[in-house]
Amino acid sequence: MKVQLLRASPRRFDEVWLDLPQGARVADALVAAGWSDDPEVVGHAVFGQRVDRASVLHEGDRLELLRPLQADPKQARRERVEEARRTQGRR
Repeated sequence: MKVQLLRASPRRFDEVWLDLPQGARVADALVAAGWSDDPEVVGHAVFGQRVDRASVLHEGDRLELLRPLQADPKQARRERVEEARRTQGRR
């Protein structure tokens, strides 16, 4: 079965397609790609849904390696709103 693996960092994006046997798990895919020891990975997802390393993969799955957020989304939004208010002359 064909499975897509993705990992991204602020300056790099990696994509690998693997041909794995039926019943392969997330851990098997990571080993096959050589990505099992990435210290920055905080989790895994298939099409955006969190999974663990024991989860079984299926034909056409997109396995995503998750990294920590670079910024708190709520704080980033507050900063954008505040900047927009400053540039528009509002308080």
